[in-house]
This record gives sequence, structure tokens and C-alpha cells, in this order.
Amino acid sequence: MFSIASLWIPFTITAAMGQVARNAMQRQLTGPLGTWGATNIRFLFGFPFSILFFAAVLALTGDPLPWPTPAFWPWLMLGALCQIIATGLMLLAMNERSFVVTTAYIKTEAIQTAIFGFVFLGDHLTVLKVIAILIATIGVVITALRPGGTKGFADVRPTVTGLFAAAAFALSANGFRGAIITIQGISFVTAATYTLVFGLFVQTLVLTIYLLARAPGVLKAILGLWKPSLLAGFMGAFASQFWFLAFALTAAANVRTLALVEVLFAQGVAYYSFKQPLSGRELAGIVLIVIGVALLVAA
Repeated sequence: MFSIASLWIPFTITAAMGQVARNAMQRQLTGPLGTWGATNIRFLFGFPFSILFFAAVLALTGDPLPWPTPAFWPWLMLGALCQIIATGLMLLAMNERSFVVTTAYIKTEAIQTAIFGFVFLGDHLTVLKVIAILIATIGVVITALRPGGTKGFADVRPTVTGLFAAAAFALSANGFRGAIITIQGISFVTAATYTLVFGLFVQTLVLTIYLLARAPGVLKAILGLWKPSLLAGFMGAFASQFWFLAFALTAAANVRTLALVEVLFAQGVAYYSFKQPLSGRELAGIVLIVIGVALLVAA
């Protein structure tokens, strides 16, 4: 029987598709804008769209304007600041490695998200779900492996960068989920969108102040590239909207494990946009990802 709680599955798949598109757009803008300039695009240009989303949600649900508890703010800051760090590290890694391989490193966040969720939020995971997470994580590790020297995990810097990005994304996911679930008395849609608005506001403020102080020319360059930046910002807000909806309904570990389907979407983007072919090793890893995700959904 259909239930509202099961909506986290289509929400997550939609978010993963939107995130792959946004990542590809940001990667192309890293050259002219630099790592932090390209990072700020998803926040600076995404924030106005989040306000539009929130206005639409209030109109459709009829919910009152939320008034979060004091516990909302520490969780929000954890999610917002860790996501800034994670996005910057992700783009740094993408500059040094394949788009698909970087995505694979970052998707090791699933197991880290499960650990952080258990420690900080008390999220319960069944044995089958833990097995599913482990299988899918092994799949992304195999996808990331390359035989020989500097092409594999021996290429230390991008590997470490990608893994630290994964840890920051894991903390961010749990931070945003923690913020969402502190908001009571309204629909999960309103709580998720409200958190998105404030999350993007904090991120825009922090990173814009940083760029004004350290690289004011980058902000000017961002405005000069407003057309592609606007699209990347919309895709960022769109993807985040569905991530937050999913976080409102289930543990972040479930969401981030199902999100491993992003590796499949990234492979398609890499093949058609960046002309990066699929190897047998990547195919084997992708099969394990599919098995892990299928077990998670079945659980």
C-alpha cells in the first residue's frame, strides 16, 4: 500500500538526477571562476529560487510561517557550513580526476552518513540496511579503483580530497535532517523548504563575504557569467529541495545510500559530455551499487 513515508524514494532519485546536472555545470565553471567561485554559484543563484519554492509551498499547504526552536540553528549551521566545505573539496577533486571517479569517491559518504546519523540523531538501521549500505559502498570503491600507480588510489591528493568531501557531505546531510525534524506543527514539505531557505541564506552570506574579502574579482566574474550561473543555481536549489524532502521522511543514511544511483547518472554525463568511456571495473562496481540500492529499497 502506498504511504507518504515511501515518497523519500522518488524524492531521492529526482534529487540525484538534479545534482549530477548541477555538478556538471559547476565543473565547467570552475575554470573561469575558480573553485570557490563555482561553489558560490549553487548558493548565490540558488537562494532566490528557494524563496520562490517556499512561497509556493506555503500557498499550497496553507501552513503558518514556521517558528523553529533554538535547537534548529546549531543543526542548520552544521549542515550549511559542512556543505560549503564539501562542495569546494568536491570541485577540487574533479579538477584532478575523472568526473565519474570523483563522484564515486564522494559516494563513500553513505557509510559515514549512517555512522554520524546513529551517533548524533539516533537513527535506527536494520541489519539488512547495513548490509545494503556496505555492498553499495564497496561498489563505489571498486568503481573508483584504477589499476596502476598514479591512476589509482596511490594518487593520494585527489583521493583524500574526495574522501574528506564525502565526510563533510555526510555531516551536512545529518545536520540538515537534524534541523528539519526540530520543526513541529507543520507539514514535512514546509519544514524541509523552510530549512532549505535558511540553509542557502547562511551559505550565500558566508561564501560571499569570504570572496569579497579574499577575491572580489571572482564575484564580478560570477555576475559576468550570470546566464550559466543562473541555470546551475536553479538546478542546485531544485536538487536540494528534493534532498530535504527526503531527509524529512527518513534517515539520512537511507537517502544517501539510494543516492548512489547518482554514479549511474554521472556515468551517462561523463560518456556523452566528457567522452569518458566505461571500463569493466566500473561496470562491476556499478552492478554492486545496483544490488545494494535494491536491497535498501527492499528493506
